[in-house]
This record gives sequence, C-alpha cells and structure tokens, in this order.
Amino acid sequence: MAMTRVRFVHAGDLHLDTPFQGISRVAPNIAEALRDASLAAWDHLVQLVIEREANFLLLAGDIYDGPDRGVRAQLKFYEGLQRLTQSGIQTFIVHGNHDPLDGWSAIRDWPSGVTVFGSKKVESGDVIRNNQKLATIHGISYAQREVTENLSRRFHRTPSEGLQIGLLHCNLGNDQEHAPYSPCSVDDLRLAGMNYWALGHAHRHRVVHSRNPCIAYSGSLQGRSTKPGEDGPKGALIVEAEDTTITHTEFVALDLVRFVTFELDIASVVDLPSLRRALSERSEEFQLMHKERGLLLRVRLFGHGEVHKDLRRMDALEELLKELRREADGVKPFIWWDSLIDETSPSLDLDAIRQRNDFSAELLELSAKLQKSTGELRDLIYNGDEPLKRVGVPRVLDLPEGETDLELLKEAEKIALELLEDELKD
Repeated sequence: MAMTRVRFVHAGDLHLDTPFQGISRVAPNIAEALRDASLAAWDHLVQLVIEREANFLLLAGDIYDGPDRGVRAQLKFYEGLQRLTQSGIQTFIVHGNHDPLDGWSAIRDWPSGVTVFGSKKVESGDVIRNNQKLATIHGISYAQREVTENLSRRFHRTPSEGLQIGLLHCNLGNDQEHAPYSPCSVDDLRLAGMNYWALGHAHRHRVVHSRNPCIAYSGSLQGRSTKPGEDGPKGALIVEAEDTTITHTEFVALDLVRFVTFELDIASVVDLPSLRRALSERSEEFQLMHKERGLLLRVRLFGHGEVHKDLRRMDALEELLKELRREADGVKPFIWWDSLIDETSPSLDLDAIRQRNDFSAELLELSAKLQKSTGELRDLIYNGDEPLKRVGVPRVLDLPEGETDLELLKEAEKIALELLEDELKD
C-alpha cells in the first residue's frame, strides 16, 4: 500500500491589526508601519502556504486582537482565505481568548475551503485532496474570553485510520508568561491519541514534544510589544508527515517588524559619545542579523563605569535616546530606539553597606523584601501616594511606560542609594 505524504502549515496568534503595546512616542511613519505589520505578515503566511504546496493550513486561535474585531482586519483575513480556497487548500480555524466566538464578526459566509470549529464540543473535519482523505482535524473554539476548563480532555481519536490532529488554544505546562486559559499537561495531550497537536496561545515557537505525539506551538505571526516572548523571529511551522508519523518540522519567519532587547556593559565606555558609538555599532549588527525587517530596539545598560554619572545628569538619558533616533532617521528598513534602561551603578560595595547600621542598609533590606513580595510591591508603586492624595497632593511623577514593577523598584533603589551615599561623602 502506498505511503500517504502530507505537508501542512501550523500558525496562530495572528492578532490582526493589533495595537502595538508599550511603544513610546513612535514617529508617524513608523507608527503606520507597525499598524500594517500584522496584516502584511498574514499575507506572507498565505503566500508561504501556496508556494510550499501545503495540503492545508491550521490556525490555532487569536486571529484577532479582541472581540471587537476591526473591519480592516476581517476583510484582509477573508481575502487571504479566499486565495487559499482558490488554490485548493483547506483552512481549519479555532478561536482563543482574544477572539472568542461571542465577539462581533463581519463574516457570515466563509469561503468553501474554510472550517471554523464551534465551542459546544470538539468537532472534526477531514482534509480531502483529489478524493483522498489525507487527515482528520479535531478542534474547539472558546465561547468567551475566560476558559479555565482543560479542553484537551474533550479530545479523542476517532476510529478512522490516518493522520489525526488536535487544534487547540491552551496554556501547556502552566506557562507563567501567558494567562492560564485551558490549562493542560503533556500527559493530557498524549491520552487523546492525536498524532500532532497544533497549539496556540504562547507567542514563542517551540516543539514541546517531537514524537507520539508531536506537540508544538507555532508562536505568534508578528511581535506586538516589548514584553518577554514578543522579541525575536515570529512566523509559522511547516510540518511533514508520512502516514501517521510526523517526520519533520521547519520554522519559517514571516514577521516584518522585529523586537530586539539587548544588554550593554558600560565598564569600558569612557563617555557619552563613546556610548552612542557603541550603541550605533550594535544596531548595525542587528540590521545585518535581521535583514529586511524594521527593528524596535530596547537596551539595558548595566555595569560600573565612568559614564554612570553622565547618565544620571538631568535629561541625559532622554537626550541620548533622541540622538540615536535622529541618527537612525531615514534608515530603511527602519530602526526605532524604543527605550534605554539605565541599570548602571556607581562602584558601591553593597555587601559592606548591608553590614552597616544605617538608613542605606535599611533601604537595601526593604528593597530585597519587596522583590520577594509582588503584592506588597504593587501596592507601594500604585497606592503608595494615597496619604498625599488624601490631603490634595497629586502624584508627583507618572509611572514610566512599559516598565515592569521589578524594574521600577530596582531603579528607585539605585537612585535612592546613590543619593544617600553621596550625602555621606559630603
């Protein structure tokens, strides 16, 4: 009997027409490129499926960024599905927490090659090519945003022979970077009897389990913020199978804009011109590394060095950021310096300070305690000025955009400690 060879593409978390999060003061031309990036990445995906002559496409949820789906995004999505149908390629879709079925849809009549799975039960659909069944796809969508049930336990292999695939939006293995929607374990997925699990929800691509069954996240199609998990290449997985065995997976990057977070040690940097030169050289390296893609760069400066005091001067960091943006103006594909995070420090002996019986030692002790208690830390950051508010004094400073609570704490610790130690020197 002849062996059945199948090629399919697994993608998810398209977040079409996504509003980019945590991007500060973006120039108008770059803002336009960001708005179009997710839609262009969808076009690239459709072209990839056609060019690689895939038998079908699997979309594992979060097609849109919210239940109130934009018209532009829906029309672009429909257009791509039409192209696939016209090429004889079937598409199977589930919806996730960002685009549950209770959201508004402008599409009520799908192209003939499209299957959208419902939310009441796991449904199944066959992949038919030239009157031959190539695979059976099982899937279920989210009825509403918050689904805490382990939906994987509803999946069961059908008695029919051939390749069987589970399509699900879920949090596998309690991934802390993502909300705990439809939480499940590898053992849960194994018990269902699938040959491949096409998962959505996590934004980093990874093959969790390679055989019996193969379990994979394709990751998101386009990065959308400076948060962890959004940096680096984004795209889709091309999967090859022979009969019921997955033989090969290949990740293909399809993103147009890439988020890059990197670190720079200031130990050997003598002054601000040298620092600007070092940062510019790194940006050139990233241009070569991520060819033909717009770059949003986020930098963490760390270490001890002479330039630390320069960075502490009023507006120095902001002015340096402006100069880097000015220098990159007109570069194509674009480079946008999103932020410089100053975690440099003077050459202070923290262990010696902790041994002292003074306010600096108490400050370090309090900071260490807050780092271990996220609840107390959040209360301090967001409600610490309540006594001032009660007597009519507004918040003195706005919270920096895009920074985590822990980053804010470390920044506050560093500034306060440096001021205290300077007072002692005087």
